[in-house]
Amino acid sequence: MAEGALDSNEDPSEETEEPEARGPDDGTFQQVTNLLNIMDSESAKTEAVGAGPDMRKTLASVIITEKATAEPCVVMNALIRCLQVPEISTQRTVNIYGILQEVIQQEGELEERCVQRLVAIASKDMREILETEGYVKAEVASDTLVALSRNHFSLVMYELQHHLKPLDLTDEFVIITLAKLANGNVFEFMPYMGITLATIFTMLRLANEAKMRQVICAAMETFCETVQFYLKHLEDSVYPVMTEDQFALKLFPMYRYFVTVWLRNHNPEVKLGVIKSLKPMLSLLLPNDDLREQVYDYIPLLLAEYQGSLEALFITQVLRQILEVSVTTGTPVPQMQLHTIFTELHVQVCTKAPSQQQYSSQNLTEVVHCFIALARSYPKELMKFFLSQMEMSKEAVRVGTLTLIRAVVSADEPRMTARTIYLAIRVVKNTLSDTRSKVRMAILRIIGQLALSGFQDKIKGWGLKYVSVQLTLSTYKLTNRRESFYQRDLEEKMVHKVTMDTVRIITSSISGMTNEFWVRLLCYIMETDYTEALTPICVSLTNLAERQLHAHELEAGMASKPKHVDLPAPQKLLARLLVLMSTPYKGEGRGIAMLNLLSTLSHSIAPAMADMWELEIPLLIKYLEEHTEFTWNQKTWEDKLIQFLRNSLKKTRGSNWSLRLSKELNNQIESFDSPSLEKGFLYRALGFTLATGLEADKVEVLLLELLYKTDYGNDFDREGVILCFGLCARGQVKTVLNVLHDFEERIQESEQSWQIGAWRKDHPWRRETVKGALMVMYSCVASHCHPQMLLTHADNPIASKIIHHYTSSCQDICLKMAFMKSVAQVTSAIKNVKDLEDFQFGQKTTLTAIVTAIIKAEPADTLVSPVRAMAMDALSHLSKVKPFYSAEENNELMDISIHSLISLQPPGEDNESIKTLCTNALRALEQLMEGLMQRQLDPKGLQEMVHLLEKWILSEKEWEREKAMNLHLRLMQIYVQSVGVCIPLKLGQFGALVGLIAPCTCDSHKRTRMASMDVLSCLLDLHASQTCSSWGASKELELAKCKEDLQGLDVEKIFSASSRIAKVACMQFNCDEVVSLIQKLCENIGAMDLQHDKASVTWIGIFLQMRVKELEDKVAEILGAILVHLPVVDHAEVRRLLTEGILLLAHHHQDPVLTALLRQPLPMESHLIEVWLAVAENMSFARTMLHGLMGRLQSRFSPRTNAASKADVWRLAAVDPLMTLCTIHLLIENMDRDDKFPDLFPDLIYTLLLQLSSSRGPEAASPVLKTWRLIHTGTLPEEINLQRITIRSMQLLFRRLDSEQLVHTLDDQGVWALLQSSSTFLQGVGLLARLCVRHVEGSRRRLSELVLRGMTSEVLSCRVSSTAVCFMSDPTLYREKLLKPAVLLLGKGADQEDETLRVLSLRALGSMALGAPKKVRQYRKLLLEKCLCALREPGGTGVPSEGMEALARILAELREGDLGSSFDAISEQCRAFFDNESELLRVKAFLLFGKLANVVRVSKRHFFKEEVRKAWVPLMLHCQDPCSEAAQACMATMYRCVHFWGFKALEDASRRSDPSGADEMTDFQMTLCSVLTQKKPAVLHGFLLETMTYTKSNFSRIRIASCNLAGIIVKKMSAHYLKRLDYAALRNCLQELQLDSEPAVRRAALETLRILDTCSPHQLAASNEVLP
Repeated sequence: MAEGALDSNEDPSEETEEPEARGPDDGTFQQVTNLLNIMDSESAKTEAVGAGPDMRKTLASVIITEKATAEPCVVMNALIRCLQVPEISTQRTVNIYGILQEVIQQEGELEERCVQRLVAIASKDMREILETEGYVKAEVASDTLVALSRNHFSLVMYELQHHLKPLDLTDEFVIITLAKLANGNVFEFMPYMGITLATIFTMLRLANEAKMRQVICAAMETFCETVQFYLKHLEDSVYPVMTEDQFALKLFPMYRYFVTVWLRNHNPEVKLGVIKSLKPMLSLLLPNDDLREQVYDYIPLLLAEYQGSLEALFITQVLRQILEVSVTTGTPVPQMQLHTIFTELHVQVCTKAPSQQQYSSQNLTEVVHCFIALARSYPKELMKFFLSQMEMSKEAVRVGTLTLIRAVVSADEPRMTARTIYLAIRVVKNTLSDTRSKVRMAILRIIGQLALSGFQDKIKGWGLKYVSVQLTLSTYKLTNRRESFYQRDLEEKMVHKVTMDTVRIITSSISGMTNEFWVRLLCYIMETDYTEALTPICVSLTNLAERQLHAHELEAGMASKPKHVDLPAPQKLLARLLVLMSTPYKGEGRGIAMLNLLSTLSHSIAPAMADMWELEIPLLIKYLEEHTEFTWNQKTWEDKLIQFLRNSLKKTRGSNWSLRLSKELNNQIESFDSPSLEKGFLYRALGFTLATGLEADKVEVLLLELLYKTDYGNDFDREGVILCFGLCARGQVKTVLNVLHDFEERIQESEQSWQIGAWRKDHPWRRETVKGALMVMYSCVASHCHPQMLLTHADNPIASKIIHHYTSSCQDICLKMAFMKSVAQVTSAIKNVKDLEDFQFGQKTTLTAIVTAIIKAEPADTLVSPVRAMAMDALSHLSKVKPFYSAEENNELMDISIHSLISLQPPGEDNESIKTLCTNALRALEQLMEGLMQRQLDPKGLQEMVHLLEKWILSEKEWEREKAMNLHLRLMQIYVQSVGVCIPLKLGQFGALVGLIAPCTCDSHKRTRMASMDVLSCLLDLHASQTCSSWGASKELELAKCKEDLQGLDVEKIFSASSRIAKVACMQFNCDEVVSLIQKLCENIGAMDLQHDKASVTWIGIFLQMRVKELEDKVAEILGAILVHLPVVDHAEVRRLLTEGILLLAHHHQDPVLTALLRQPLPMESHLIEVWLAVAENMSFARTMLHGLMGRLQSRFSPRTNAASKADVWRLAAVDPLMTLCTIHLLIENMDRDDKFPDLFPDLIYTLLLQLSSSRGPEAASPVLKTWRLIHTGTLPEEINLQRITIRSMQLLFRRLDSEQLVHTLDDQGVWALLQSSSTFLQGVGLLARLCVRHVEGSRRRLSELVLRGMTSEVLSCRVSSTAVCFMSDPTLYREKLLKPAVLLLGKGADQEDETLRVLSLRALGSMALGAPKKVRQYRKLLLEKCLCALREPGGTGVPSEGMEALARILAELREGDLGSSFDAISEQCRAFFDNESELLRVKAFLLFGKLANVVRVSKRHFFKEEVRKAWVPLMLHCQDPCSEAAQACMATMYRCVHFWGFKALEDASRRSDPSGADEMTDFQMTLCSVLTQKKPAVLHGFLLETMTYTKSNFSRIRIASCNLAGIIVKKMSAHYLKRLDYAALRNCLQELQLDSEPAVRRAALETLRILDTCSPHQLAASNEVLP
C-alpha cells in the first residue's frame, strides 16, 4: 500500500502546478472566492481599527462550511484551487486552511484524490522558507495535516516519512507535525516510532541551529510521553507490540547525545529544551537495569549545569527522578558520586537563588526530596556530610542543613532506622550553642518534629532543656526590646512563636513529662512579662496537669500514698491567674485557658474553694464563650471576677488565707505596666481583699508598703492606690487614717524639697504628685466614712489636710483636679449628713478662695477638663453649708461663674457624658446666679460685667450670643431694679452699651434679636430716667412697633425696624455718647456676620446724618475709628456705607478729614482707594480736594505760618508727601476724562515738578517708611516712591490735555527718562518746561509766576528746579513783562553757594540772548559781572564752563564798546583755561576766545593782538589736543586769529591749509616760523622757549606736538639766535623725553635732537656719545 501511494504521488508538486481541468464548477469557485474576499477585507479592517467583533468574516466562513456540508468535494476542490492561485496572501491562506480544518472535522471521510492533493499542497506550504508570515502559514498547514490524519493517517504519514530521510536534516515543521501525529494517533503511530527515532538520531549531528534543536527536543518529549501512554495501554493496541526495553535501547543513544553534546550548548533555550526532554526519556530508561547504571555515569554532567544560567528546578527534578528510582530499585548511585551530589544539592538549599530563577521555592522542595532519597540509601554518609557542614559558622549553611535534617526526620519511611535518627540528633546537638535566631528556630522545629514523628524519648533531657531555655531567652529579649532593633525584634518574635509551637507539640504528644519541665512552665506563667504566650502555656500546663493527675491516680491505686501536683504557693498562682483573667481575650483568648487551668488545679490551690469553683468557673467560661472581644463588657466581667474572689474568700474566713492572697496581689503590682486593665483590676481586688483582713497591724504594714512603692508620677498607679484605699476604708477606716498619718510623718522632713525620697530610688516621687494623691485619699476616706464620724473629722484632719497639701504645692492641673475632687467629695459628704443645724464648716472660706482661683485659670471656651464642672458642683455645695457668703464674695463668684460656663458649646445628642457634665454645670450656675447676682451692682460693676459678656455677644456662635444676651438682659433687669436712677452712668458709657447691643437687633437668631431689643429698651429707659430727657408715648409706641417687626423673618423689615430704632434713640445722645457709640459700632464690624455689619454701618450712617454739624471737634476720633476698622470689612455694601459716612464728614469738615486720610500708611490699602474713588466721582468735590492736596505739598516749600483757627491747625498739620502724591495720582486717574483741568494744570504740573525735585534732595526722606515698618516686615514696594508716583501723575496730566503731539514729543525726547535719572533731572525739567510753554496755551503766565515764586523759596531744591524751569530762551517772560524780576533772581542765584543753582542761573542768563536778545545790552553789566565771577570760580568745572558758555552767547549780542574793561578780563581768564586738565573747559575757552576775536574792532585790536601772541603757542600745540572737540575748536580759533599777525603770507597759508591734515599743519607752522624769522626773530626765540615748557605736559600728544614744533622753530631760527640758545638745557630736556612711556614721544624727541645737533656742528661728537 505504501508503494502504491508512492507511485500515485511521485511528484505532487507537478500535479498541483497544472491547471484545474476537472475542478469544481465555476459557480462554486466564484462564490467561495467572493466569500474569501469578504474575509480578507474584514481582516484588513480589523488590523487597521484594532481587535473587535468580526461578524462578516465569521458569517462568510460559516456559509462556506455549510455549503461544504451539501457538496463537500466541490467545496474542498474550490478551496484547494484557491490555494493554488499564484501570489496568494498569507492571510487568505490562513483563512482557507482554517475553513478546511472545519470541513475535515465536520465531514470525516473525504475523497481520496482530493485528500492527496490537499496533503501535497499543505506539505509544500509547511516546508517553505519560514519567515514571519511563512511561519504562520506553515503552522496552519501542519494543523491541517494533523486534522486529515484522523481519517487519512496513512496518506499523511507517508507524506511526512517521504521527507524524513536518514542523514538528511529535514524541515522543522516535518518534525513538529510528526510529534503532533504521535500525540493525536498513538496506536497508529507506533509502527513508525522506531524508524522515526532512528532517522531523527541520524540528524542530531546535522542540527546546528538552536531552533532546530529545540524542535527535536520538544518532539522527543512528545514521543517519549506517547510511548509511555502506549506501554500503559498495550492491551488496546492492534499493531505489533514493542517492549519497554526495545524503546529504551532506541532512546538511550539520543539521551547520551543530548546530555553529552546538546546540554553543553551555550544557548539557554536549547539547554531548557534538553532538560525538559530528559524527564520523559528517563521514565523509559531507568527501569532498565543495564541502562540505569549508564545513566548514573552522566549525573556529574547534570550537576555541572547548576553552575550555569539554567533554571535549577528542572535539573533538580531530573536528579530527584534518578535518585528516587535508585531507592525503589535498590540500586543506589555510585558512592564515588555522593560527595558531589551532596555538595551541589546542599548549595541549592543554603545559598540565595539568583534573581533570574523563577522557581526557587519549588526547587527547594525538589532538593528536599532528593536528600530524603539519599538518606534512605546512604544515611551514614549523609549525616557525616551534614556534620561537616555544621562545622561551618555561616548561618545560612547551618539553617539549611538543619532544615534538611528536619525533612529527613519527618519523612514517613520505615527504612529510616533509629541509627539515622541518632546520627541526626548528634548533628543537631553540635549546634545547640548557636545563638542566631534562624538557627534556634531550625533546632526547635527539629525537636518538635522528633516529638511528632514518634521519637519522644529522643528529646527528653537535651531537647526539653533547650526548649525551656529558648522560651525564657526569647521572652526576656521581647520584654526588653528596643525600638532601634526592629528587625531583630521580628526575628525574636518568630523564635518565640516557634518555641510555643514546639511546647504545644511536646505537651500534647509526650507522656511521662519530667517534673523539671512542669516547674519551668509554671515558673514561666508566674514570672513572664510577655503575656501573649500565656494562652498556649496554660493549655500546655492543663494538658500536663491532667496527665500528672491521671498518672497520680494510677499510682495511688498501686501505692499507699497518692502523689499531688507540684505547685508553688497557691495564693501566688491564684493572684497571677486572677489578674491575667481580667483581660480574657488577650493572647488568643487566655481567659478560658486560665479558667480551665484553675478548674484542673482547684484541689491543689485551695481544697476549701474546690466545690464552689466547680460551680462558678463553668459560668465564667460560658460568659466568655458567649461573647467576643468586641461584644464583652469590661466592668461586667471585672464585677464577676470580684464576686468570684469574694465568694472564694468567704470559704477561707477565719484563716490567714486572704492576708496571704493580699500579699501576693501586692507583689504582683510591679509585674504589670501602667496603664493596663490588668493592673486596674489588681488594685480593685487588693482593696476588697484587704477590707476582709482580720489583723489590722498586718493590714497597716501592707498599706504602708503599697504607699511607699507606688509611682505617684503615674496617674494610673496613683488612681489605683486611691481606689484601693477607698475600698479598704469600708472596713478599715481607722487603719487607713493611721497609715496616711504615719506616711505623712515619715515624709514630712522632705516636703520642702522638689522630690520626696522613697525606698525605690529608680522612681523618685515628685512632691506635687504625692500631695495630690494624699488629698484624694482623704476625700475618699470622707466619702466612705461612717456619717457619725464625718462631722468630727471634716475640718480636721480631712479638710485641713486637703488644704495643706494643695496650698503647699505648685498647683498644676493634676493637683487642681485632685483638689476639686476632694472638695466635692468632702462637701457632698457633709451635706448628706443629717442634723447639721449647729455645724459650721470652718474651712469653707479657704476652700472657696481656692476654687475661685482654679476657675479663673480655666479656659472659657472649651471643656478641656472636668475642673469647671467639679468646681461649680463644689461651689453649689459650699453655698449651702454654713457660714454663708458675703455680698463681695457673691459678686466675685458671679463674675467667675459667667466667664467659666458661657462659652461651653451645647453637647451633642450622642455624647451623654459631656451632655450630663454641661447640664449639671449650667444648672449649678443658674442656681448660684439667682442668689449671687442680687449683690452689689454699680456703673463700674455693670461695665465690667458687660465687658465680660461682650466677646460672647459678638461671637459667631449663636448659642453663645443667645446665652450672653440673656445674661445681659438679666443683668440689666437686676441693675434697673436694684440701682434705678440713683447712680448715673459714666460719660460715654451709655453710647458704648448701646453700640454693643445695636447690631444684635438684626441678628439671624430670633431669640437673640428679641433679647437685644429688651436690653436696648432697658438702656433707653435707664438713660431717660437718669438724664430726665423727654421720652413720650409716641417713642414708646414706635419702639413697640419695631420690636414686633423684629419677630418676623423678612430681612428687609428687620433692618428697617433697626433703622427706626436708631432714629428714635439718636436724639437721646450727646456728642461724647455719639463718638463712643460709633467707636463701639466700628469695633463690632467684622466680628460677626454680614447682617451685624450692615446693622452697624446703618446705625453709623443714621447718627452721622442727624448729628454731623455738631461733631467738628469729634471728626478725628470718628474718622480714626472708621479708618482703623474699614480694612477688615469684606463686604462691598458695608464698605460703601462707611465710605459715604467719611464723605459726609469731608463735605462738612474738609481739612480734618483730609489730614486724617493723608496720615494713613502706604501702600494705599483697598479701603482708602475706595474712599478716594468715591471722592473722584464728585467732580466739584474732587477739585476742591485737589486744591487741598496741592496746598499740602506746596506748604513744604513755603514759610511756616502760625495757625489762627482750628481749620488752620488741621490744614497746617504735617502729612506725608508720598501719601499726598499717591492720592493726587489716584484722583487724576479716576476723575472725569473730559475735564482738562485748565485752571489746575499750571499749579499741578509746577507742584509736581517741585515735589520731584525735592525727592532728590536730603528732604526726600518720607515718614511713610516709619509707618510702613510698624505695620509690615518687608520693605516698601519699589513702585511706591516719590519720584515714580510724581512722574506717573505728570504723565496722566499731559494725557488729559488731548495733545497727542505733546505726549509723543515728551516720549520721543525721553523727558520722563531724563526726569528719573539724578544726573539728567535738571535737563529733563528744562525740556519739559520748554515743551509746556510751546504747546500748552493759556498756562504760560501762571506757570511763569509760579516759577518766579519758586525761585524765591527757602528750599534749595525748589529754587534749583524753578531756575531750571526758568525758560529765558523763550520770549514769554519778555512778553509777560516778567523779565526784570527773572534776571534779578537769576543774578542772585548765580551768587549762591550751591554749584547746581549757580550753573542753572548762568545758563538761564545766557539763554536771555535767545529769548530777549534786545534786552541783553540793557542788562549787560549784570550779565558780564556774573559770568566773570563764574570764570574766577576756584576749582570745579561746572560753573566756569557755564560762565564761558553764557559769555559766548552774550558776546554775540554785544559790540566791542559794550564790553569795556570786561574785555580784557574775559581774554585773560579765557587764556588761563587753555591748558586746563578739563576737556570741557578747554573747549569752552577756545570757543570763547574765537568769539572775542569776532568782537574785536579798532579800540581793542592792539590789545587783542598782544593776547593772540601770548596765546599762539598753546593754540598751535592744542591743535593736537587729545580731545578731538578741543582740537577742532582750537584750530578754528587759531585760523580766526591769524589776521591779527598782519602777515599776508601767513594769511594765504592759513587759507590753503586743511584744518584736519597733519602735513598741512606742519607746513603752516613752517611758514609761520619762516615769516617770524624774517620779521620778528625775537618772537620766534620766545616761542621756542615757551614750546619747550610743554614737554612736561600731562598729555602725550601735546608733548609730541611740542617736540615737533621745537624742531621746526630750530630749523627756521636764524644763526644769531641759534648761538643764544642754551643747547645743554634743550638737550637735557629732550633726552629726558627718551625715557617717556610713549614710543611716539621718544621718536619725536629723538628727531628734534637730531635737528638740534644739525644746527650745532661743534656739539655733534658729544651728542653721539650720549645718544644710543
